[in-house]
Amino acid sequence: EEHLVEAAAYARDRGGRCRLHFTLSPQHRDGFRQLLERIAPVYERAHNAHFEVNFSAQKDSTDTIAVEIDGRPFRTIDGQLLFRPGGHGALIQNLNDLHGDVVFIKNIDNVVPEHLKADTIHWKQVLGGYLVMIQQRIFAQRAALAAEEEAETKRDVLDTALRLVRELHTDVPTALAASGGEALRTFLIEQLDRPLRVCGMVRNTGEPGGGPFWVRDKRGHASVQIVESAQVDPNSREQQAIFSASTYFNPVDLVCGVRDWQGRPFDLTHYVDSDAVFIARKSQDGRELKALELPGLWNGAMAEWTTIFVEVPITTFNPVKKVNDLLRSQHQPV
Repeated sequence: EEHLVEAAAYARDRGGRCRLHFTLSPQHRDGFRQLLERIAPVYERAHNAHFEVNFSAQKDSTDTIAVEIDGRPFRTIDGQLLFRPGGHGALIQNLNDLHGDVVFIKNIDNVVPEHLKADTIHWKQVLGGYLVMIQQRIFAQRAALAAEEEAETKRDVLDTALRLVRELHTDVPTALAASGGEALRTFLIEQLDRPLRVCGMVRNTGEPGGGPFWVRDKRGHASVQIVESAQVDPNSREQQAIFSASTYFNPVDLVCGVRDWQGRPFDLTHYVDSDAVFIARKSQDGRELKALELPGLWNGAMAEWTTIFVEVPITTFNPVKKVNDLLRSQHQPV
């Protein structure tokens, strides 16, 4: 219900329409639909809005097979192979299916009562506005490069696009930058033709999770990424020291631009780092197992996106990871 109130404040169109999407476990979908039918008219009248809400579940095709600790396929008590959901990275397919335009993404538990929403609403508007501003600059440069397609691209067009690409934290090889030829133009187009995300980051106060880091890939290219603790080598003192010294935390506060300069939706599955999987230890029926988790939605699944980090105040981050978190002051009614 609090998400409906938030949507009415910053995610509505000129006609008052608010589009929301929730991913649910299939067994809970009917309960959510029944609740929505009962409460939506109340909030629509209170906020002069119309809610368009839809639901999806992780696709069964993204499930991964579980294995015993020694690597043998895990079988249930009745002898069946055990397949488990592949983690929130599977939801890149759900996001892809939406064919959205500007999409706000947040965890379901990061929400507060209406009287405490002012900071959240303000900073969502800031993040959304910043995304649109950057998007307009990207689209303008991409259009300029396209206009030069049938003729020799002018150096000033390349230089302007090159400055923007560097501003977006992209490594550009020195020799390529100096060349000024078709190879540089192709490279710039590839860099500008990507989904865009602006990510709110809060000061690290010790909450479990990840944060913003520079990452160098296997090709030697550096980029800014959100890194979760499960991605950090537990046996590397250097990596653990860097991670533990981080000053910012990822609260999953994303605004995403998922269409290109011509208004066409990106195929988001093309921008996933498929190597960014990890193995987690879980249990089933009292037995320990190992489970493969897909590249996380805001980690490996968005690794090839253009990424911008923005500091937001800690008041916008109010998680409920365990039941006692509901006792925090920000989750109390007036």
